[in-house]
Amino acid sequence: MSYRRQTWMWTQACEALSQAERLRQQFFHRGRQAAWEPPVDLIQRGAHLQVVVALPGVAPEQVSLRLDDDGLLIEAARSHTLISDAATIHTLEIPYGRFARRIMLPSGAYELKEKFIRDGCLTLHLIKHA
Repeated sequence: MSYRRQTWMWTQACEALSQAERLRQQFFHRGRQAAWEPPVDLIQRGAHLQVVVALPGVAPEQVSLRLDDDGLLIEAARSHTLISDAATIHTLEIPYGRFARRIMLPSGAYELKEKFIRDGCLTLHLIKHA
């Protein structure tokens, strides 16, 4: 087998292991009762910090936020969408159940200025105090 083919196979195996670990962490959060952990984007522009959290199927009133010295804690639950017990599941990739996500913020004190859910994403705008 050529070196190039071995390298390609090794890369594919590492990517598969990495994906499996991400799914495990997403669905089986260690040491807590949360069933999954949503992915997050954290973007800072000067004193403005934008947090975008992927929350498909979660209503705004279900989301609990806590901003403290340890960062930002986001908690809620996504209900299962199956309507009938007679349904056959062919693929189930979107997580459901209770989730919690602790986000460590860049150093400083922050204030929540705006929050909204649009297109399945919770967006938070935070301002860093001087």
